[in-house]
Amino acid sequence: METVNISIFSLVLTFLLLAVPVLLSLIFNIGLIKPLFNSVARMSIQLILIGIFLKYLFLWNNTLVNLLWLSVMILVAVFSAVRGFSMRISKVLVPVFVSFSIATFIVILYLNVVVIRLDYVFDARYLVILGGMLLGNSLRGNIVGIAAFYKNIKKDSKKFLYILSLGASHYEALLPYLRESVQLALKPTLASMATMGIVALPGMMTGVILGGTSPEVAIKYQIMIMIAIVTSTTASVVLTILMTMHVCFTKYGTLKTEIFVGNSSP
Repeated sequence: METVNISIFSLVLTFLLLAVPVLLSLIFNIGLIKPLFNSVARMSIQLILIGIFLKYLFLWNNTLVNLLWLSVMILVAVFSAVRGFSMRISKVLVPVFVSFSIATFIVILYLNVVVIRLDYVFDARYLVILGGMLLGNSLRGNIVGIAAFYKNIKKDSKKFLYILSLGASHYEALLPYLRESVQLALKPTLASMATMGIVALPGMMTGVILGGTSPEVAIKYQIMIMIAIVTSTTASVVLTILMTMHVCFTKYGTLKTEIFVGNSSP
């Protein structure tokens, strides 16, 4: 059974639902109208453009183009993440990009080669779509985890220096902060996984079922993508911390305050 198509007119009717948050914003003076319409407009334009692009991307299905587009997606995710860290992009762009690339590429290749067993592992429908799902779902965790790592060390600078002065290695002093960061990064995903299927039907599973696939197949794909998201998030957080340490700490093991936005370089 094919998915029922939505006409342009019907899609326009969907926007009438926005009358509910607009009305509530006016009644309670929430101040939601401007950011709401700004977000809806940006979302609509971006999705229309990406829909046109993906149509031709799937049609070409060229390995180089597919890998290049995935790299662009990773780069955009990196810029969003670094802004969320409140760190200077010029200081950490390269290590964060390398970390995100390794975590994303390895997980996607494992899924395409070992789990799904595609004949063409760089198929755009899998490489780009799975990459987008991994990046989109792990981005929030990365922002929370990595921002917490550096901000907690900055906040506990005296305690951190005291631990180093007692003879602890740089790794030993950083380990508690790394553990806490990974736990914070995974907390939303793990909470979502624990209630998935009972409290809510996840997006990928819903989309696959609406596409005409049986619920059994949809469930398998949903389990696969959630495990992949947890793996990708954990790997990217740990790799980002390990790779940015070389540019974020001095040779004496102290945190460079100039890596943060708002702090001037010495």
